[in-house]
Amino acid sequence: MSMYSLLIEPILTEKSNILRTEPKGTEKRYYVFRVRQDANKQELKKAVEKIFNVHPLDCKIINVKPKKKNRRMSRRGYTRSYKKAIIVLDGKESIDIVK
Repeated sequence: MSMYSLLIEPILTEKSNILRTEPKGTEKRYYVFRVRQDANKQELKKAVEKIFNVHPLDCKIINVKPKKKNRRMSRRGYTRSYKKAIIVLDGKESIDIVK
């Protein structure tokens, strides 16, 4: 498995933007990525270090469960489950996500 295939895409939401730009009382920055289902913390730390040339302090993983959604004509379905990782960096380092 390639290190470049571990990170699928950055998650750019209002909450992740607040975590990335304005840390509350800490000198840490948080970046949120959607990652492969079989990725683990050690692999993600190495991948971020190699791809973005930064040194992550910590990596937190969240498994997002599927949710019920209404489809066409009263049919019900589910959204897909996925895994996301929160990468913690020192306040002096940053990743330019929007290139």
